[in-house]
Amino acid sequence: MRSADYIRLTLTSLRASRMRSSLTILGIAIGICAVVLLTTLGAGIRLYVLENFSQFGTRIIAINPGKSQTGGTGGLLASTRPLLVEDAWSLQSLPFVEHVVPVVQGSGAIEFGRRVRHTDIIGSGSDMAAAWRFEIAQGRFLPDSRNGYPQPWAVLGHKVKQELFGTQNALGQFIRVGGERYRVVGVMTEKGQMLGFDLDDIVYIPVERALSLFNRSGLMEIDVTYRPGISASAMAEQVRQRLIDRHGVEDFSLITQDEMLKSLDRILGILTLAVGGLGGISLLVGAIGIVTIMVTTVHERRAEIGLLRAVGATRRQVMWLFLGEAVLLSLLGGIAGILLSGLALVALALGIPGLPIQLDPFYLLLALALSAVVGLISGVLPAKRAAGLNPVLALQSE
Repeated sequence: MRSADYIRLTLTSLRASRMRSSLTILGIAIGICAVVLLTTLGAGIRLYVLENFSQFGTRIIAINPGKSQTGGTGGLLASTRPLLVEDAWSLQSLPFVEHVVPVVQGSGAIEFGRRVRHTDIIGSGSDMAAAWRFEIAQGRFLPDSRNGYPQPWAVLGHKVKQELFGTQNALGQFIRVGGERYRVVGVMTEKGQMLGFDLDDIVYIPVERALSLFNRSGLMEIDVTYRPGISASAMAEQVRQRLIDRHGVEDFSLITQDEMLKSLDRILGILTLAVGGLGGISLLVGAIGIVTIMVTTVHERRAEIGLLRAVGATRRQVMWLFLGEAVLLSLLGGIAGILLSGLALVALALGIPGLPIQLDPFYLLLALALSAVVGLISGVLPAKRAAGLNPVLALQSE
C-alpha cells in the first residue's frame, strides 16, 4: 500500500464521521491549549519574579539577626542577639565592599498640613540609593550619618510625594513622620512595584532615627554590595568573620544574592512543571477520547478491515492505517489547540496588560510533539486490535 493510499483512506474515514472526529479534535485542542497557556503563563511569571528579584543587582549579601543552631538535646536553639548600626559600619572597611546598607522598617502616619498618608517607613543609611539602584528625581538622598546623630531629614517615594504635595515642590518642606518633624531633602524617581510591594509608597529616614521611632534595639537587615574581583562565597566569608569577631559567636544568618536567585529559580521551575502537569490532565482526557473513538471505529469498520485483508493488505498495513488515523486526529487537535491558545493569550494581553506573558516557541513545538505522542500511544491498542481481526470473520460481520 502506497503512502498516498494511507492518507486517502485516513482522510476518507475522518470525513465519514465528521461529528465524532470534530469532538475528538476539540478534546485534544482543549488539552493542548491548557498545556500551552499554563506553561506560558508559568514561564512568564517565573521570568517576571526573577527580573524583579534581581533588579537590585546580583552582588549583594544580606545579613539578618539570629541563627538557628542544633542543641545537644536535638532541639533548635535560636540566638536573637540584634545587629547594631555599628556592626554595619564596621563592614565598610572590608576589602571589595562597595556599599553597606543598614535597614529597619515599619509603618506610620506621614502628615503634611491637613493631609495624612499611612505608609511604609524605611530607616537606612546614605548608601541605600546607590546600593539598591534607586534614582533621585529631586534633591538628594539621606546624608552620611556615621559621624554623629543624624538630622531629621526625609526622602519621599514618588507616590508619597504626589499624594501629599501634588504638583507643589516638596523640597525643604516639613512633614511629620510618626509624629516627629522632618525636613524633605529628596524625592525618589518612580520605581514601580516589586512582587506586590509598592516601592514608590515609602518614606526614607536615617536608620538611627528609625530605630528610635520604632523603639527597636537592632536592625532588621544589613545589605552589603561588593565590587567585581571576588566570589560571593569569599566575600560572604569575610563578612562572617568580621561579625564573629565583633559578636564572639555566629549569631546571625547570611545569604548571598546568588543563593537567593538559585533557590527562587528552583522553586519557580518546579511550579512551572506543576502547572504544566495540571494541563496534562486535560490532555489525558483527550487521549481517552481518542482511544474511545478508535475502538468504536474498529468495531464499525470490521467489514472494511476484512475486505482490505482479502485484497492483500498485511496485518502491519492495517495496523499503520488505524494508527495513522489516531495520530492525525491528535495532530489536528494539537494545531487547533495552539491556535486557540494564541487567541487566548492575545485576549489576556489586551485585557490584562500587566500580565507577564513569555511565549516560548519551544513550548509550542513541545505541545505539537506531545499531541502526536498522545495520538500514537492512544491508537496503539485499537490498531493492534484491528490488525488482529480474522479477515473471514470480519467479512461475515457485514
